[in-house]
Amino acid sequence: MLSQSCKYGIRAVIYLALKEKEGFVSINEISKNLDVPFHFLTKTLQMLTQKKLLQSNKGPKGGVRLSISAERITLMEIVLAIDGAKLFEQCIIGLPGCGVLKSCPLHEEWTAALEIIKRTLNEKTLSHLARRVKDESLRITDLNNADFLSALE
Repeated sequence: MLSQSCKYGIRAVIYLALKEKEGFVSINEISKNLDVPFHFLTKTLQMLTQKKLLQSNKGPKGGVRLSISAERITLMEIVLAIDGAKLFEQCIIGLPGCGVLKSCPLHEEWTAALEIIKRTLNEKTLSHLARRVKDESLRITDLNNADFLSALE
């Protein structure tokens, strides 16, 4: 449902929330620690910078950081900045005008599922997700989680 860019973007902003007190974090560091392709990640983070969710800084101490507190950025803002609202507007089986012209056989269930997804994305902030990563040893990478978490300390 989410694009690969959006998945990488979500993982990257959670990483930035974990490193929020450190200021700018290099894209190379994020790419390496999340095992995400550097150039792909760079383009994704540029989208978030254009939407004013991130700030970027060039130079030896450059990188990216959250432009506002992780407490105030919801997952919905990240999804909308990268993928737009198409997830919430399209028929699950790809029929144009579904629900307006005539519904597909999954329309009612898909609409209910979308409401749950929207509520979750609107309720979860980056700080909430970052806390869960730290407190519950949850993962945002396929790399060794113990090594990843110790690198954050």
